[in-house]
Amino acid sequence: MELAYIPSPSSGAIHLGPLPLRGYALCIIIGVFVAVWYGNKRWIARGGRAGTVADIAVWAVPFGLVGGRLYHVITDYQLYFSEGENWVDAFKIWEGGLGIWGAIAFGAVGAWIGCRRRGIPLPAWADALAPAIAFAQAIGRWGNWFNQELYGKATDLPWALKISEGPNREAGLYHPTFLYESLWCIGVALLVIWADRRFRLGHGRAFALYVAAYCVGRGWIEYLRVDEAHEVLGLRLNVWTSIVVFVLAVVYIVISARIRPGREEIVEPAATDDATADGTGTGGGDATTTTTADADVKGAKVTKSAKLTKGEAKAQGAEAGGGAAGGGSADAAGTTDTKSAK
Repeated sequence: MELAYIPSPSSGAIHLGPLPLRGYALCIIIGVFVAVWYGNKRWIARGGRAGTVADIAVWAVPFGLVGGRLYHVITDYQLYFSEGENWVDAFKIWEGGLGIWGAIAFGAVGAWIGCRRRGIPLPAWADALAPAIAFAQAIGRWGNWFNQELYGKATDLPWALKISEGPNREAGLYHPTFLYESLWCIGVALLVIWADRRFRLGHGRAFALYVAAYCVGRGWIEYLRVDEAHEVLGLRLNVWTSIVVFVLAVVYIVISARIRPGREEIVEPAATDDATADGTGTGGGDATTTTTADADVKGAKVTKSAKLTKGEAKAQGAEAGGGAAGGGSADAAGTTDTKSAK
């Protein structure tokens, strides 16, 4: 008896009047906007300039989409190039099919180009974007829910996902692996945020932590999936990819911490120059103003002190003016005191 389950949408598109909007594409777009928005906040907190994240994303996002699609098509080529399949479907990205491994790899190439054009270090930018990317993945996974794809093994759990009959799928209740991965990505993002604040991760280590943590979750979630996939030594290809990438990420964290400990002090030179020019950077402008003001005040005090001392000397001379010897002594004393004041 089906007491509870997660229903699947009857259609993979949301209709805005006569205009159909694919749910998969909508989730990807929302995820990108969230990543840029939150990444921008973290970049500014690190000392960067507002808008830099969006400028670099103009390079990273298209590269990431192309890379994600290429990885999917290459690793699941039988879906597009086998007998009876239409190879044109390989270009229909709105129907689903983005490999995160290809998206991150190609997206990194695009980000590298953007960073070089702005003269900023890629590792620092990647650290700022790490949890933002995880949040974007959490949102993007709901696109699989719209397409009724990438679900897990059959189950009777209360949170089972109900799949309807359709091409290449059988109706039934299955593990909602899209939901598992979405929640896991949120956990990864929170982990990176905490670790970054606690240990002040720098030089790409926050991004490497995101990669390693994601791979752990992807490994066990991949094991639950029942969609067709290539296997090597009894394990799905993506499981092997998770293992290899996890090891590389951990090795990077260890070696980077030894070679370049700490965090970058300056992530965007242009932002530092602007802050210094405005007097809001390291305090240079305020310090200069304060020093000048102090010097003026001190100079005024010294001048006033000198005048008072000279007046006192003349008064002393006048009082001693009854005798020549006394007058000479007073003038000498006045001259000495005036020179001392000067």
